[in-house]
Amino acid sequence: MGDLGTFIPIILALTLARDLNLGTTLIFTGIYNFITGAIYGVPMPVQPMKSIAAEALSNADFGVPEIMASGILTGGILFVLGVTGLMQLAYRLIPLSVVRGIQLAQGLSFAMTAVKYVKKIQNLPKSKSLGNRPWLGLDGLVLAIVCLCFIITVNGAGENFRGGCCAASDPQQRDDDVDVEGRRNNKRRVRKIIFSLPSAFIIFVLGVVLAFIRRPKVVHEIEFGPSSMRVVKISRGEWKRGFIKGTIPQLPLSILNSVIAVCKLSSDLFPGKEFTATSLSVTVGLMNLVGTWFGAMPSCHGAGGLAGQYKFGGRSGACVALLGVAKLVLGLVLGSSLAHILNEFPVGILGILLLFAGIELAMASRDMNTKQDSFVTLMVTAISLVGSSAALGFCVE
Repeated sequence: MGDLGTFIPIILALTLARDLNLGTTLIFTGIYNFITGAIYGVPMPVQPMKSIAAEALSNADFGVPEIMASGILTGGILFVLGVTGLMQLAYRLIPLSVVRGIQLAQGLSFAMTAVKYVKKIQNLPKSKSLGNRPWLGLDGLVLAIVCLCFIITVNGAGENFRGGCCAASDPQQRDDDVDVEGRRNNKRRVRKIIFSLPSAFIIFVLGVVLAFIRRPKVVHEIEFGPSSMRVVKISRGEWKRGFIKGTIPQLPLSILNSVIAVCKLSSDLFPGKEFTATSLSVTVGLMNLVGTWFGAMPSCHGAGGLAGQYKFGGRSGACVALLGVAKLVLGLVLGSSLAHILNEFPVGILGILLLFAGIELAMASRDMNTKQDSFVTLMVTAISLVGSSAALGFCVE
């Protein structure tokens, strides 16, 4: 469950707001999870391409054909970079500060969309506001705030406990010190248990339960069986919009976050299991040259997802392979009928999940330590947000 905090809100939002084929996405991402877990032997994550998802959620004109076009073109370029050995060269040509600026801009775009979802009642398939959200109810502001506080409590930085300073000479004092240290150890154990909870998954399950409570008749709308797959038709204009608004801003993020950063992190977390940029680039490319033609969300690896899997105990490819089997079963058994349940999913809760997904993406820019790098990062962010296009910020810088 380590990287579901990113997977769940993005896929859920795109399913509700852009009619993404949920069943097909679950089937293909499940297959990706199983294969990459078997190939690499580490908890290699499979996540949605965040920049493409952010563009789709913030731009009503960026629909499923544009999403798929972006994924196919991004995957094709990554595949070529991998098989020709040009991945490392491409990495050297793209300044890290520019990529961090795009990440910050896209993360803020997620966050602003999330605030809109929480504050206003949304007609998600059309992304139109229908008025202020009420405080009470199964999709009210109070529920959203409670979920917000729960995630902060579970995922917060917590406190740094200090050890004892001096050894006491008095026996009674020593006993008191032992009691204090025991209480501290108990607090540490409790905090460790709390911090290990998969908060996003718990919130997601709560949302599903509330969806059934809000509309019990949805049970009768569930149909068993996989989704009917068909090739997505993409016009010339949709290819163009997909490349300009999706591929261009996504490509540098995929090169660094999905390939280079994952190579470095995997060598740090799993000594002796080092992967080349070429192999990761090829696998990301192949994933998006297959499933996206049938409507599956463009996918990639990610350093954040790998770190999340490791944080929650993932040490081998078995954990992501099991996750892949679970996705595959859901996609084959329930298919697109899952969308009927998700149509009743509390949008306020969805907004909270999206908020933290945006924060996670934006925080990647925190490693810009010099004034020059920070200046470039903030300039890219400002240009991307003002121009409503991460591609514009990337090209200008």
